[in-house]
Amino acid sequence: MSLFIVRFFFVAVLGAAGWFLRPFELPNVYAAAAGLLIGLAIVLFEVQVRKTTLKRLFGAAFGSLLGIVGAYLISLILGHAFPGNSTTISFVQVMLLLWMAYVGLVVGASKGEMLNLGALGGLFGGEQTASQSFKILDTSVIIDGRIADIVETGFLDGSLVIPQFVLRELQLVADSADSLKRNRGRRGLDVLQRVQKMTQINVQILEDDFPNVREVDMKLIELAKAYGCKIVTNDFNLNKVAQLHGVDVLNINELANALKPIVLPGETMRVFILKEGKEYNQGVAYLDDGTMVVVDNAKKMISRTIDISVTSVLQTTAGKMIFGRFDERVHGVHDKSQSSERAHASSREQPATQSAEARGSGVGATG
Repeated sequence: MSLFIVRFFFVAVLGAAGWFLRPFELPNVYAAAAGLLIGLAIVLFEVQVRKTTLKRLFGAAFGSLLGIVGAYLISLILGHAFPGNSTTISFVQVMLLLWMAYVGLVVGASKGEMLNLGALGGLFGGEQTASQSFKILDTSVIIDGRIADIVETGFLDGSLVIPQFVLRELQLVADSADSLKRNRGRRGLDVLQRVQKMTQINVQILEDDFPNVREVDMKLIELAKAYGCKIVTNDFNLNKVAQLHGVDVLNINELANALKPIVLPGETMRVFILKEGKEYNQGVAYLDDGTMVVVDNAKKMISRTIDISVTSVLQTTAGKMIFGRFDERVHGVHDKSQSSERAHASSREQPATQSAEARGSGVGATG
């Protein structure tokens, strides 16, 4: 609101100056209108400049300076070559000045990202570090919701950037006729509200867009390349395409796989057999973090908790898989109903001997 007031006051002052000063001997009304139009044009230019990175500003300024110097040198040559026709030479000189300044401005701005301002030191020493602290969120990681838990733990620093086109896609999902998609979109909006309320990180809504790019994933990549920051996602395809374009990616799924507990072959673990496996006499269990455990000789142990011996661990792009083997002669079988009944019975008895205590506090192992 304060910036809007400053802009309004600036435009009003230019309009008043045109009314009282009457440039080019214009009537007061036309002079004031010209002042207002010039003020609006300057405000629009300022809005566009605010969206530009520091590298592009330096590139545009440097390119314009080179264009002006080149136009001045050419004007000197033309002035000595054609000293008589001053009106034509003056027009050509002005045209050269505007042309070369414009070309230098456009080319310098487009190539400004190649500048390394961090090498200058001083005020620009932390420019590269500051740009790298920005992290762009894509739609999939917002809907996933785990980003809020990661931010809450304090493992992410800097600023989270949410592009406007990502918000539009999220709103389209939330307004979908499909109830499943609608719930996913609303969950994403709730996650964003939760992250915005956290004080340990800054959340920014970015208005930049790329109208010539249709896919949202490619827009994210172009935006990350323009600002030199990272993309936070759990989309496997976006991860691969971004790496091909040289953009750094923080994949939530890779982080979750890295944090899963390490299991070595030969270790013993206790699992609950949930269903039958694909191969003969196999059972399938799942750990608390979602890791699949495939157990040989466990088909008849479905809906029971057993001890297994880990035989191998397979790491895939989708996650980790653990393979184990059940041997009823070595490992125990734990039935929840039987163990609860024994625990209840043991609570009514006073242990007389050490062996009775072991039976009362045991878990009902069978050979």
